[in-house]
Amino acid sequence: MTEQVENKEHILSSPRGLKRWGGLAFFLFVIGFTVWLVSATKDWMTDANRLPLSNLVIQGQLHYLTKDDVRQSILHLHHLGSFMTQDVNSIQASVEALPWVAQAAVRKQWPDTIKVFLVENQPVAEWNGTYLVNRSGVVFKAPVLQVAGLGLTNLIGPKGSSEEVLAGLKEMRPVLKKAGFGIASLSFNERRAWRVVLTNGIRLELGHDARMQRIKRFIEIYPDLLKQDKPIDYVDLRYDTGAAVGWKTKPEYDNHAPDKK
Repeated sequence: MTEQVENKEHILSSPRGLKRWGGLAFFLFVIGFTVWLVSATKDWMTDANRLPLSNLVIQGQLHYLTKDDVRQSILHLHHLGSFMTQDVNSIQASVEALPWVAQAAVRKQWPDTIKVFLVENQPVAEWNGTYLVNRSGVVFKAPVLQVAGLGLTNLIGPKGSSEEVLAGLKEMRPVLKKAGFGIASLSFNERRAWRVVLTNGIRLELGHDARMQRIKRFIEIYPDLLKQDKPIDYVDLRYDTGAAVGWKTKPEYDNHAPDKK
């Protein structure tokens, strides 16, 4: 028994045994250092005081949207991280929630910059007198007052019909414009009936069938209506042929006006 113990002690104290234990100790040191380095790097990267996002670059042609609108939409995020931790998708979602933004692209630029490229909605018509419609027929909730000077046509229709109503406007407007008429409003109701109010105040009732043929009929009979020398209120074209015309009543003079002294 004594010989076995002595032999074991001899192995531990031999150069070969010391080398083996030294290698194991070095291996454990490398593992510990690696774990510490990963943890330290993670803490450094997630530290908000390191590489903070301090610059914002906004690109794109802006007519109705202001750079401050974009800046405020980003600052309203619950937490704005560092360059390493901030998710650009959350910034993009926040910016695209602005009414005038049709599309946004967001990227980070080392070491502290956020770049935002914007495409604005282009208003082509009003929607139910409250919001606006872009070129694709999509309603966006920008206030009508911002484009009050553009003289946009007011489209009126049930929810989800904006694309169809805009398509109707694009079809009718060139024909009427060529004849010298402008469209103030275009209505499309749940029964799929169309109504046009011209910029001269005349209302056209088109119904739900053959709308273009009825508009052309109005253009043909309009010169004859002018010969009546009466102000036209509406023209009902919901007939296979002809039309019904409503005339505006002239205001009566007040017979009880006080005598001049």
